[in-house]
Amino acid sequence: MTLDECKKGLGVDNPFFVKSRFAVCDGASFVQEWLVNGRPSGASMFNLRVVGTIAKNSRSIDYQYYYTDFEVTGRTGALTMPISTKGTTPKTWPSGAHFTHGGSMPGTKTWTQLKALRTFHHTMNAKPGQGSGRSDVLAAVYEPAVSFQPPAPWRLSGDTGGKLFMLAPMWDAASYLPNSTGGGNPAKKGAASFAYYASLTLSAKAGAEERAEAQHIKTAFKHPEDTKPYMSAKKVPGQTVKNPLHRTVSAKRNEDNRKAAKKQCRRYWGDGYSHGGTRDCDEYPFASTYEGAAEHDYDPEARKFNFSVKPIAKEDNQAGGLILKSFYNKNRILDGMNDGFTVKIIG
Repeated sequence: MTLDECKKGLGVDNPFFVKSRFAVCDGASFVQEWLVNGRPSGASMFNLRVVGTIAKNSRSIDYQYYYTDFEVTGRTGALTMPISTKGTTPKTWPSGAHFTHGGSMPGTKTWTQLKALRTFHHTMNAKPGQGSGRSDVLAAVYEPAVSFQPPAPWRLSGDTGGKLFMLAPMWDAASYLPNSTGGGNPAKKGAASFAYYASLTLSAKAGAEERAEAQHIKTAFKHPEDTKPYMSAKKVPGQTVKNPLHRTVSAKRNEDNRKAAKKQCRRYWGDGYSHGGTRDCDEYPFASTYEGAAEHDYDPEARKFNFSVKPIAKEDNQAGGLILKSFYNKNRILDGMNDGFTVKIIG
């Protein structure tokens, strides 16, 4: 992500901007009111934007810091004011994680020096084996922090610094995701990403290879009353980040979801629903999610029949399956309820 992309994405009031689970940014303006003998004499300001990016299949996160828009009006001591910049990690899950840091963080520089320097970066890397669960997941809070103090004898009114919000970085070494072996180097297996619910996009436009599947999901979203099996209060998940889908890599649960879906296809369309093997029983939520057709069998508190099935062309169903598999890998979607994703239908 470039600085211009970050600026455009943030606009004037967005708290942060996400290009992908591997490129995010945030920014803040710092304004100083200068005092002489307790009375305002001038003002100054500068902006800081931080862009976090992760290379493909890398455990290293690069935070690029950009200081811009330095302005001064009236009488101030801004030009010699020392400004300190830090990249802090106040919390991790699990606690006690260790990181390798690199880059070119400047520490404390004057206003004039930072204006000339303009940009620098901070890198973080977490070795595998520090996380939790079968996927070896490690998460953290990362906070860019800025502080400044007026040079004597000047005084400032108001805050003398602040912190930027960045999406939480996380690392995994999941055996079911790309780079599971680190190319033969165990210290490099897995990768980093940012904790953000990605969105799977499927097309219902004419000519799209997954069109029939996308149309089926669109109906489940917009007109659940027209889907099978019938359920009066049906509201399938995956439409918003407040009610996302969660991936499961359990072969048994995947198969149980498919069995439950096919049972409903046979119930409503008969044993010949496949039309001689030319159609598949398409199910939503997907069989590879905890919210699949067998969810109620695993969780009695889950609403029964809160899913949709429909026989669709085999080619469309398989195309949709390949898109979903690619989406999981590309976005490093983790197994479990601590990660999730949504679905967007276009066309």
